[in-house]
Amino acid sequence: MARKPTPPTQEQELNPWADTGPGFDDSGFDTEPLAAVQPPQALVGPDRSHSVAVEFDMEGLMTDFPTARELERFVYDQTGLVLNLKGRANRLKYQVAMDALNGETVDPVFLGTDNPYMDKTEMIPTEDLKPVPAADPALPGRDELQNAFVSRFIPHPNSDMRSRGRKVDTVFRKYKNGMISYEIVGPLETIPHGEKQDKFGRIRPEIIRWIDPRTGEQVIVRKDGTITPLGRNLKALMQKLRVNQNNSHWSVWVDREFVTLEGGALRNPWDLAGEE
Repeated sequence: MARKPTPPTQEQELNPWADTGPGFDDSGFDTEPLAAVQPPQALVGPDRSHSVAVEFDMEGLMTDFPTARELERFVYDQTGLVLNLKGRANRLKYQVAMDALNGETVDPVFLGTDNPYMDKTEMIPTEDLKPVPAADPALPGRDELQNAFVSRFIPHPNSDMRSRGRKVDTVFRKYKNGMISYEIVGPLETIPHGEKQDKFGRIRPEIIRWIDPRTGEQVIVRKDGTITPLGRNLKALMQKLRVNQNNSHWSVWVDREFVTLEGGALRNPWDLAGEE
């Protein structure tokens, strides 16, 4: 006569996975452990360059990936390595790719840096940055420098940037012979220029241009005390920038007066020979 099943308890109704408690009878179940099931080994793991679990064949690679770009992309997808295979002998490039896929060491000469999915023809070119203009040859050496001051209140020389209220970093230098110079050192910025339609129908800039305000160091106050036309404008601007009611940026920070007393001059300023 078949044995009637024991009705489930309230705990087992709430938790169908419960294996203990009153009324539970496991005598009718096979208690031998099941054979362990091995999960399949993944082709690509966290470290893609060392986790390919299959051997790749030269003939298969040549059939499936007829071009160097397709081959580079496949190797990149499988291993994370960027290869430089364009222009290589046909058998050589497939041998390099197969070595990379099978976990072999690849000669650094065949390694690249650019993502193989990046199409350089679709990249927006950036114009070359011009060198900094040469310094005025009339300036003395830096060993003759008396003081220097950086102002961030000078309006940008580019009219578009100036209309946006942008300023430039300008270094004023005064030398021991009385000469004063200025030099705009930055900032460097880029702006898109022109428009063109790419193969996907998107409107994109033709080129990225630099806005480069750098001037190199130029004289604004000469050795004889005369001032250049640009120097007059910069001096007027710096005089408008006040430190307090009685002093301006020009007098306090740029055209500073330094007096050097040597030897016994502190005790006897009347001795021009420097003797006490």
